Amino acid sequence: MFEYIKGVIDDLTPTSVVVETSGIGYFLNISLNTYSKLSGQKEAQLYLHQVVREDAHLFFGFFDANERGVFRHLISVSGVGANTARMMLSSLTPSEIQTAIISSDVKTLQGVKGIGAKSAQRIIIELKDKLGKDTDISDFSLPQNNTTKAEALSALVMLGFAKNSVTKVIDKIFTANLDASVEDLIKLALKQL
Repeated sequence: MFEYIKGVIDDLTPTSVVVETSGIGYFLNISLNTYSKLSGQKEAQLYLHQVVREDAHLFFGFFDANERGVFRHLISVSGVGANTARMMLSSLTPSEIQTAIISSDVKTLQGVKGIGAKSAQRIIIELKDKLGKDTDISDFSLPQNNTTKAEALSALVMLGFAKNSVTKVIDKIFTANLDASVEDLIKLALKQL
């Protein structure tokens, strides 16, 4: 099992990063929380989680071990896969997820695309005791970055949303929030898609 990777950031998008170390570029799937922490940095150390499937070996990278811990808790729930967990960590901070689970806030979890009432309830039932004991999960603050609608659109399309519907939602949000960062645009769009 891989624990972390340390190297030069070769390419960074809101959904992925390529970290070069020892002449090899590793493609890592990331959340918006990790993206916001990496923005503007040249080098990084990311904690890894590897998903081995029949057709692929995928790496998920996390700026902080606590975010990886929340991710691992989420994927331990039946019906929650790695991409759904990443979507949750892109829509909510790890501490918001923990708070929602501990306080049985189904509505907050349902605000994430792909999480219905039954899934939200299952996540709460299976993780409430585990996350209640996990005191190391800390809040992530998102810095304000000067980004564009195009980056937000690209990230949402890469997450699997239809380009036409994403374009309409992003345009509407951007018109109302001209100073919004790419993270803010994506989070607001995820709530409307």
